[in-house]
Amino acid sequence: MTEAQNRYRASRAILFLTLWLTLFVFSVKISAGWMTRSLSLLAESLHALIASFSTLLSLLALKSPEAAARREFWGHSRRESALALLLAGILGFAGFNLLTTAIIQLVGIVQTGAALFPLQASFPLIHIVGLVTAISLILALVAIYQAKVLHSPLLRFNANLQLQDVGLTLLVLGGLLGVLWGVVWLDLLLAMVLVVLAADSFWRTVQWQLPLLVENTAIAPEVLAQIAQQIGGVTRCLEVRSRGVVGQMVYIEMHLVLHPEFLGVSSLIAERIEASIRDRYGPVQTSFYMDEFAPESANMYNSSRIPEINDKSDRLEEK
Repeated sequence: MTEAQNRYRASRAILFLTLWLTLFVFSVKISAGWMTRSLSLLAESLHALIASFSTLLSLLALKSPEAAARREFWGHSRRESALALLLAGILGFAGFNLLTTAIIQLVGIVQTGAALFPLQASFPLIHIVGLVTAISLILALVAIYQAKVLHSPLLRFNANLQLQDVGLTLLVLGGLLGVLWGVVWLDLLLAMVLVVLAADSFWRTVQWQLPLLVENTAIAPEVLAQIAQQIGGVTRCLEVRSRGVVGQMVYIEMHLVLHPEFLGVSSLIAERIEASIRDRYGPVQTSFYMDEFAPESANMYNSSRIPEINDKSDRLEEK
């Protein structure tokens, strides 16, 4: 197993664990909020849902070298776009209902001095929510560490969402303690604030993932070709494509024509090209296709494969 495959499997394992744990935390929060009539806990569960959605998109974007070799690896497709629209609809419906209910509750407190649907907060509830929050915090810290080790923007972004969710959950727990002390309106105020923050969090998540949802050129093909041709042994660059956001993640594919004397060191050439691009533009995921220089037809390829070599689950193929 190559080093890149190890990194790919480690990233996938962390994202899978994060996804299932976040879904578990979401189910606990929404169940506890529904049973206790805590609007702030229900509103905070929307943030856990957004974190789960972001993790799912990252999993779909992170393809193995073998899968990438079988099909296009250019980010997300209509399926993920449909998921984004579906989540937007769910957040809009849930947020509107939470805001409406919170306002009705506040009006009832002002007019009658009591909420129409009294909150049933308890210390066991706080303990349960606090326990799952501690688990989420541990996972987020592990993901941040692994993101640094694996140089993975996907892991880092999702870990930051997890940390944000943990912080907001702690804020909700403080509000529940306030309710136990008699400050009933605190839960309603927090619910309204959290709904607004959920809309902002969803927008920032879509903005981060948006470059992977649409086809756009991240780096001019001629610039990438110039970088590649500065490496000894490269005679031509064909079919250069890129997408993503410079500094965040850029997906690159190019066909390289090598001089026959350099075919034996094609892996080293690919490493140097990838390193040059990364030093200039930041995180990249690359796919190279190699061919021996042939004046008659530079587009004739054979089917032999070169092992993957770079550190972003990149794949390298020789054609």
